[in-house]
Amino acid sequence: MLPPVLQRLRIPVVAAPMFIVSGPELVIAQCKAGIVGSFPALNAREDRGDTPLLDIWLTRISEELDRHNQANPDQPAAPFAVNQIVHRSNARLQRDIEICHRHRVPIWITSLGARPEVNEAAHDCGGIALHDVINNKFARKAIDKGADGLIAVAAGAGGHAGAQSPFALIQEIRDWFDGPLLLSGAIATGRAVLAAQAMGADLAYIGSPFIATEEANADPAYKQMICDSGAMDIVTSSQFTGVSGNYLAPSIRNAGLDPDNLDSAEASSMNFSDASGKPKAWSQIYGAGQGIGAIHEILPVSARIDRLAQEYQQARESLLA
Repeated sequence: MLPPVLQRLRIPVVAAPMFIVSGPELVIAQCKAGIVGSFPALNAREDRGDTPLLDIWLTRISEELDRHNQANPDQPAAPFAVNQIVHRSNARLQRDIEICHRHRVPIWITSLGARPEVNEAAHDCGGIALHDVINNKFARKAIDKGADGLIAVAAGAGGHAGAQSPFALIQEIRDWFDGPLLLSGAIATGRAVLAAQAMGADLAYIGSPFIATEEANADPAYKQMICDSGAMDIVTSSQFTGVSGNYLAPSIRNAGLDPDNLDSAEASSMNFSDASGKPKAWSQIYGAGQGIGAIHEILPVSARIDRLAQEYQQARESLLA
């Protein structure tokens, strides 16, 4: 049984939080179209001394969704989520936790470490905590530390991705865990959403298709590269962040590097501090998942979700027939 906040979605989809790409415009459009929209807290960066941009973003998102719900009582917006990077280098973590707690964020997504105090903060303001994992060992640790649900990040996912087949990852987790389970990894069509459920996941976790939308905070060249590329154009490397991730080979070439001969980097090089140079690197090296072969045009978010919903329904009817 899913918690109420994850029920009554138009289709069983949570939009993945994407570094730089996910902002208020994208989140609001996703929620209005009926799926959970999300963004990383670290995307909201302000100059020193200014009002925290995260505070401003959360106020805007809550107010716009509230206005939408008042105007559309029969089709209310889906809830939103905020992703917290729990890595030790994130000097903003405590401040961002306090801001999200004050705004009563309904869904908290944690990455790169499981912290009981973050889960407790989510629960204290009435929210739920979902933790992303790449294997069964990390899944057990996350639940032991108080997470309500899991996001299984399988091979083929964009950005920081796991190496395991979704079949193996889901079946090992479902062997002992019956709570909320999401699947991430090359999901770009409604048929793939249904396949994720058939494997045992409750919801699909989709990122890369939303890069190629009008509301995404992405360079036009990035959006077009998504449309022009396929699974063969995805390169896996740890060079850019210290953790294995999936990236678009054309963007690596554009940065003057050879995607077939990349160096490796240690996890200790990962840095999410405000002074980190990583945002600059990520703005030049584009992350994406292996499912982008299904994405051929840049669309408004509403149109992309309409298409997903139509494909999902057609796939259900085809299997039932």
